[in-house]
Amino acid sequence: MAIIETEAALHEAHRDNHTHRDVNGGWLRPAVFGAMDGLVSNLALMTGVAGGSVSQQTIVVTGLVGLAAGAFSMAAGEYTSVASQRELVQAELDVERRELRKHPADEEKELAELYASRGVEPELAREVARQLSKDPEQALEIHAREELGIDPGDLPSPTVAAVSSFGAFALGALLPVLPYLLGANTFLPALLLALVGLFACGAVVAKVTARSWWFSGLRQLALGGAAAGVTYALGSLFGTAVG
Repeated sequence: MAIIETEAALHEAHRDNHTHRDVNGGWLRPAVFGAMDGLVSNLALMTGVAGGSVSQQTIVVTGLVGLAAGAFSMAAGEYTSVASQRELVQAELDVERRELRKHPADEEKELAELYASRGVEPELAREVARQLSKDPEQALEIHAREELGIDPGDLPSPTVAAVSSFGAFALGALLPVLPYLLGANTFLPALLLALVGLFACGAVVAKVTARSWWFSGLRQLALGGAAAGVTYALGSLFGTAVG
């Protein structure tokens, strides 16, 4: 009895601790990519303009316009991309649905052969396939997972992707502009806040990956800083040439 109770307790603990994070990318990918892109692109844009020795007002307007244009562009791109992907999946599901309706016996045999190839005894594989094929929607879901590698009930939402991308990009792009909106009259506070934001974004991403927070933060800081440095040099060069 004690052994049974111990095994039950271990099973319960395993069930409680054995959880997985969302890896389907419905909101995480566009949100992370949007924040990173907003921060890096707007920082680089403003740094490039600042390198051209323009007025403070020009830098602020550039940052705000870059924020708006980038956020709408990211949202439109994410919506179109995810919607196209979803439509492609739906088309493939329609193909599978027609096959199940026209050739149910062949599809059931295909499913049984699949289970048998994975080590299930042939007779048991046929029985499992027969029982699972009784419900057409359940059969469609199983075939979609086994043949297409997708879950019909868990497809990414274009709207969620677009809203996540828009908000994340705007938030990231706001950081380099914020010091100016709060009264700063030099570019240095904007640059420092943006660099801190780059490190923080990288560190936050590490929370959903296997990387350490400092490695992810330093990597993003280096990439963003390099982009800002290159655009500043280009801005200085072009400003001198035009001037």
